[in-house]
Amino acid sequence: MRLQQLINKNRISKKRKKKAKAFDYAPHRKGVIYKIAVMSPRKPNSARRTFAKVRLLFNNKRLFAKIPGIGEHYLQTHSIVFVRGHGPKDSPGINYHLIRGLCDFIKLEPYGRKNRRSKFGVKKLI
Repeated sequence: MRLQQLINKNRISKKRKKKAKAFDYAPHRKGVIYKIAVMSPRKPNSARRTFAKVRLLFNNKRLFAKIPGIGEHYLQTHSIVFVRGHGPKDSPGINYHLIRGLCDFIKLEPYGRKNRRSKFGVKKLI
């Protein structure tokens, strides 16, 4: 840019993109489940993905969040949960994950996980 252009108008900095739009720059938010459902993922994959419809407590926004882990979770309507960003890639429209071990989402998972255990609340085997 020429000097005269900068004298007339300042440089405009690009606006920062929100990572988790519903959270307003926060990494996690608390919400209440109002429905639990099951869906099948996008084309190359096939399974039954459990997800929850969650209403955030701080701004009443409604969103879809994946229920992580294998099998049982004991979640039901009116359970209070902690939500983080980044949903599964193969499920369209689900952009968030629930966090295990906080609020009403039970920590223990009844399977012998060795990899990625901390995400699912499994104790380390010695």
